[in-house]
Amino acid sequence: MYNEQITDVFFDLDHTLWDFEKNSALTFDKILDKNQVGVDLQDFLEVYVPTNLAFWKLYREEKISKSELRYQRLKSVFDTLGHTVSDDMINHLAEEYIAHLSSENHLFPNTIEVLDYLKPKYHLHIITNGFQEIQEKKLKNANIHGYFQQVVNSEMAGVKKPNPIIFEMALKLAKTDSRKAIMIGDSLEADIQGALAVGFHALHFNSDNGPMHDFCHMIHDLHEIKTYL
Repeated sequence: MYNEQITDVFFDLDHTLWDFEKNSALTFDKILDKNQVGVDLQDFLEVYVPTNLAFWKLYREEKISKSELRYQRLKSVFDTLGHTVSDDMINHLAEEYIAHLSSENHLFPNTIEVLDYLKPKYHLHIITNGFQEIQEKKLKNANIHGYFQQVVNSEMAGVKKPNPIIFEMALKLAKTDSRKAIMIGDSLEADIQGALAVGFHALHFNSDNGPMHDFCHMIHDLHEIKTYL
């Protein structure tokens, strides 16, 4: 069990509650077919998933812009596959991907069960590095927006997790302090180490079966949250 003084639970969204990889795959299935891009979906996804994570790391570290992220991750995948796609089509696919992604609403197993369990006991919030224009849509389309009092994103804060500023902003908006807060997320670097550095408690949802560590407790299914809170 965590400190009984905890009053506020902060969640990451993508890869933690909202099943990003599943929703992303469904979106690409639609837009690649619609735009007659002759590439096998599974071949595409096999390259895209790690490529996207790598470009998000660069974006998180302020090494590339949002527009560069959206273009370069697709350009890199098509280049790796040896599939020629025009810049115009890549930009079009990037726009379509963002437009359609938030309409998918698959959550990780037990998300609703755990949110229903937590809501009467704690103040619930979101801290996300995702883009402001689609994170709200994801929450609403997945019917979980009403669980959260504060939804803080990196565009509001002007920095991305693990920068302490975004965590401090979230605490201020939630009118609490880090000793009473716990962060639950999938990224060891962005969510766990970022939150711990500001004094949060933390619980690592290891949704991608990453290596074990000693920074905090780790879970592999969201229902395990009930063991700690």
